[in-house]
Amino acid sequence: MALQLARAGHSVSLWARSADHVEEIRQKGENARYLQGCALPKTITPTADLEQAVRAGDEMLVCAIPSHAVRDTLTRARPWVPPEAIVVSASKGIEEETARRMSEVMSEATGAGDRVAVLSGPSFAREVAEALPTALTAAAGDMDHAEFVQHYFASPMFRVYAVDDMVGVEIGGAVKNVIAIATGVSDGLGLGHNARAALITRGLTEISRLAARMGGDPLTVSGLSGMGDLVLTCTGSLSRNRAVGLRLGQGESLDDILGDMQQVAEGVRNTVAIADLASDLGVELPITTQMRALLFENKTASEAMVDLMTRQLKPEFS
Repeated sequence: MALQLARAGHSVSLWARSADHVEEIRQKGENARYLQGCALPKTITPTADLEQAVRAGDEMLVCAIPSHAVRDTLTRARPWVPPEAIVVSASKGIEEETARRMSEVMSEATGAGDRVAVLSGPSFAREVAEALPTALTAAAGDMDHAEFVQHYFASPMFRVYAVDDMVGVEIGGAVKNVIAIATGVSDGLGLGHNARAALITRGLTEISRLAARMGGDPLTVSGLSGMGDLVLTCTGSLSRNRAVGLRLGQGESLDDILGDMQQVAEGVRNTVAIADLASDLGVELPITTQMRALLFENKTASEAMVDLMTRQLKPEFS
């Protein structure tokens, strides 16, 4: 995100919580731990000082940290949030304790009210950093804010569309990670392309059901932040969530898989939060339910897939 904003002509303060990591970035001129080979321009200033980073965001603050750390980090940042800044969520997930969407968490934590927007869609960080063509969706309750984010991020290789449906965009970004674990499991079991296509399609149904029950627009789910992000995360080799599922399907334990990973696979933590939210709302999410059982209730990958295939037969659309 910092690289893209710099390409779009902005000066950027890039915060990381580790001072050692920031010093490494400064010395190497790149974030070698995660995006080796992607040089940072001089218009990006790395810092471990949260106050300095937040005060610098007089026009926009972009939060791209893992969803479980959003509330704590932004609560600490609240005293320094510029009064007119748009707060943009690039974090995907549902808060476990409250079932809040990330935009709701950010609004509460920063006191930004309706000055919160969401940026989401099919976008592997590596490809964005390498300036490969990418298209995303900016959403806000106030369309003026969505369009502000749209124009602020846009560049020749980074196209942004604007919508006013934050619910649909955020539910798409959260649930697709769970479905990506399921498609990885299927691939790890060697179940073939037919099974993968079925999981992606029925996964889109789960996103649509939950988004609609929460007031989202089904049209949003058919767009970049729904179908687009789902397809990418379920099929792309850079998908961390698919990689977790792939290794689960091949028989590895979740603890071993997570112990090997440098970055967060949001779908693991969010499976429980999404399943609980759906249950509270009376929404049936069979794939999500099976992934919860696999990840946290000692169900095997084979058992989860068999149970999905042998559920009671019913109409496709109801």
